[in-house]
Amino acid sequence: MDTKELIKKVRKIEIKTRRLSDHIFGGEYHSTFKGRGMTFSEVRQYQYGDDVRAIDWNVTARSNEPYIKVFEEERELTMMLMVDVSGSKLFGTQNQFKDEIATEISATLAFSAMQNNDKIGLILFSDEIELFIPPKKGRSHVLRIIRELLEFKPKSKQTNIAEAFKFLSSVMKKKAIVFVLSDFIADDYENTLKIAGKKHDVTGIRIYDRNEEQLPNLGLVQMKDEETGQIQTINTASKKVRSNYATFHKNKASYFEQTFKKSGSGVISTRVDESYVKKLLGYFKNRG
Repeated sequence: MDTKELIKKVRKIEIKTRRLSDHIFGGEYHSTFKGRGMTFSEVRQYQYGDDVRAIDWNVTARSNEPYIKVFEEERELTMMLMVDVSGSKLFGTQNQFKDEIATEISATLAFSAMQNNDKIGLILFSDEIELFIPPKKGRSHVLRIIRELLEFKPKSKQTNIAEAFKFLSSVMKKKAIVFVLSDFIADDYENTLKIAGKKHDVTGIRIYDRNEEQLPNLGLVQMKDEETGQIQTINTASKKVRSNYATFHKNKASYFEQTFKKSGSGVISTRVDESYVKKLLGYFKNRG
């Protein structure tokens, strides 16, 4: 992708996702993810209806009239986006590939966080950490994240979600809001998620395709595993083959749901042909 085309794509995603974050998600994000607590702002004269428990007795004694302490929410938070860039991201038989949906969701979340003056960071992972962008504020930083999501070429096509959680726990010492975007066609990440979930507010966003749930009957078909590169001929006319395929993906989806919920983390599942806007909004409203 040349520079001109990349800039055009980044701009297109910014226009679409920023509109969503400005008009839909900004307020929902703010009410869902609270700040770290209340911090002292100022002292002002007592007004009728103020909470008497907030009276500053030292200032009141000096001035001979009641004054109260005013506190405000310590709002600044850190959002970490963890995005799976393994080979299976390129699968998609409906409207878009899974990686395109992941980019749009990531951009929407990042702009929502930016509106609230929060820091945003990015971890791109396969079976290793492909890229780490430390959390920072600002539009230019968010646009850099979008550029990387669009253009980055991973070294590996394999997936290891457990390693990604290990890395998160090692680099993020303070609590962060963490969104993990993947198809979660993996397992064995229960223990590392449990550790990360104790410190951070974690939400898993599973992005999948309709044909990953049910293999269509197309007769003999050559299929390539994008993660291993292996090509084999599959008889999709076989009921047993289709049944085994459906069971495999159903088990991965169940493992995702159960593992995240058991660790106290949030879950969102969205198909590439569904409205991720409705899914995100529903999630925020249920949590808010």
